[in-house]
Amino acid sequence: MEHEEYAPRSGSSEDFDQIAGAREEDHTVPVNASASSSSAYLSTNLSNPGLERSGSSHSDQLSLQQQAQRPGLAEQRRFSSGISGNGAMSGGDGGGYSGSIHDGKDEAVPVGFDEGVLRALCDMDGSLSLLADRIKQSIASCKQVAVFFRSRAEIEEKYARSLQELYRTTGDVYSRADCKAGTFVSAYHSGLRLQSQVAENKLRFAQRLNEMSDELLGLAREGERLRKMHKENGMRYQGILQESEMVMDKAKSRFDSTAEELERVLVAKEGESMKDSGMRSSPSSSSTNTSGSGNPSGSGGGKRGLGKAMKGGLLFKGKGAGAMAKQEDDVRSRMAQASETFRKAVLESQALRQEYFNFQQPKILRLLKECADELDMGTQYHLTRFAFMFESSMVAEASIMSPMNEEGSGLKGLYENIDNRTDFKQYMQNYAVARGSSRGPRRDGPYEEGFLPRMPPHAERGSTDGGVPVSSQASQITSNGGNPSTEGYPASGLPAASGATFGVDLGEQLARDGTEVPKVVEKCAAAIEAYGLDSVGIYRLSGTTSRVQALKAALDKDVGSVDIMSDLWSADINVVSGALKLWFRELPEPLLTYALYHQFIDAARYENDRLRHIRLHEQVNELPDPNYATLKFFMGHLDKIRKQGTVNQMSASNLSIVFGPTLLGAPPHEGGLNLEHMSFQCKAIETILEKYAEIFVEEDDGVPASS
Repeated sequence: MEHEEYAPRSGSSEDFDQIAGAREEDHTVPVNASASSSSAYLSTNLSNPGLERSGSSHSDQLSLQQQAQRPGLAEQRRFSSGISGNGAMSGGDGGGYSGSIHDGKDEAVPVGFDEGVLRALCDMDGSLSLLADRIKQSIASCKQVAVFFRSRAEIEEKYARSLQELYRTTGDVYSRADCKAGTFVSAYHSGLRLQSQVAENKLRFAQRLNEMSDELLGLAREGERLRKMHKENGMRYQGILQESEMVMDKAKSRFDSTAEELERVLVAKEGESMKDSGMRSSPSSSSTNTSGSGNPSGSGGGKRGLGKAMKGGLLFKGKGAGAMAKQEDDVRSRMAQASETFRKAVLESQALRQEYFNFQQPKILRLLKECADELDMGTQYHLTRFAFMFESSMVAEASIMSPMNEEGSGLKGLYENIDNRTDFKQYMQNYAVARGSSRGPRRDGPYEEGFLPRMPPHAERGSTDGGVPVSSQASQITSNGGNPSTEGYPASGLPAASGATFGVDLGEQLARDGTEVPKVVEKCAAAIEAYGLDSVGIYRLSGTTSRVQALKAALDKDVGSVDIMSDLWSADINVVSGALKLWFRELPEPLLTYALYHQFIDAARYENDRLRHIRLHEQVNELPDPNYATLKFFMGHLDKIRKQGTVNQMSASNLSIVFGPTLLGAPPHEGGLNLEHMSFQCKAIETILEKYAEIFVEEDDGVPASS
């Protein structure tokens, strides 16, 4: 018999049965059969987990079903460890698994549950530890977020209760102290009540944070419980599989030792001498046996066989033929029993391995992945909920402090409605009654001839000022029929006759130069469009102050002779943009005029984009011709910059922040800088820039005038 019969092909149980039967019938066992039988079998079946995971052929499955019907070591281990024959985990607290790889109905990897990731985990070594460690990280992150929520809730609660105590004690102290009454005390107490409402809102926010913290801690505890349960189940299955492999290794060792003993008995029985055994084991005379043994070391196998033969000959020396035959039968019987035990151990190990890798491992990994996903999504949900609640709390506090649709309400409205003049008058009226009048020095002196009583102060100022009645002067100011944009705001710029470019009234400058758009705007815009459209932060970044002032001086001296395109000025394009911004800032009146300032602000207040666009379009049409033409040209220039926003990072919003307060400045009597209106100034310029085509494109030919 050839030695290759001891190596089953493709892990087939039928071949293994044939080999075992042949071993029992054939009494001529080749030398070194034990080394080939176990190593070849393990190399083809047991050392290839990928083959076991991918599933066996139909014939192999039928063989496994037949073997599973017979009680063996695997069944005994299942019952002893709490695993039933169908692969279900017995006992526990409801965390066991049920199902079998033999029913043909359950899917190993259900479709629809992140199938790609789950299959990758199934094909990955150490996936159980990977998921367990990942869940451990998720639990730690969940706990940290819960601790943050709890700490934030404590801070918010402490702050809110401190505010409530402050408002209560402050109100009581004010009531007992000698403080002002009237509209002041009413507004003061109303303001305290509003701030107390803010404190109550913070208390509600802190309560919700505590609830979210408790929910996250509960989620973390549940994650720890599931992680422990699923990991223990996975380790239990792995332990059972390792135990079956240990049993298989022990059976293999017993089979190998019995095969070696049979070899010694056969050598001793045949009466081979040391020389004959060595010659048959040499590579030159025993090539067939050497190749059949699968021993790559060549003559090394013959030497080992020779040693075994010598040892066997010495052990059995002096025994008779009957004793040798009886010894051979006994060894052959034990070898057949060891072969059958080894075959069953291999099949049981294969069955457990297929059951683990094809069904139990994917199911355990699925449960662990679901646990990790639940922790991750739960933590993310609570963080998102925290952001929403925090934003809602801030909006609620802002609506308490300053309601949007109620004029004069809110904390600022309450304090602005304090009428100190009325309070003082009321105090004067009640002072004498409340405190009693005390007589002071005598106001009227003794009567003498020619003595005239002193006139009241308002009568001493007289009714004229320089011969012109004061009321006449006021009427002249209010009835001045000049430019509607400068009505009530006299221009303080330089005269156009000076030839300057900066600080000169826009209308006078255009009339002097005979152009529709200021030359400085045209020159600077052309240079920026030529060299600065791709410059990151154009208009947001400022050039060197000394260079900007030098360019300003050159333009003031002779705007027509300055070549801004030259390297002298365009080398740093931020110098050109800085000079253009400076020209707009130094206009005696902003480009959108003082007279239309409040109309533009009111139009920018509309939340509806379409309505805001229409109202701003109406106000743009009300601009004087010089202002309209300049705005039209400049908005066309900014529109080109905005279209390159992906490169220069200057969107319409960024440009409006730069030019909002400059093009739409507050009137002088409001201080020239109104922080309350700054957002509406930027919003107005942003809307005009975004709707440039709808506002400024000429309807007759459809071509923008600025292009």
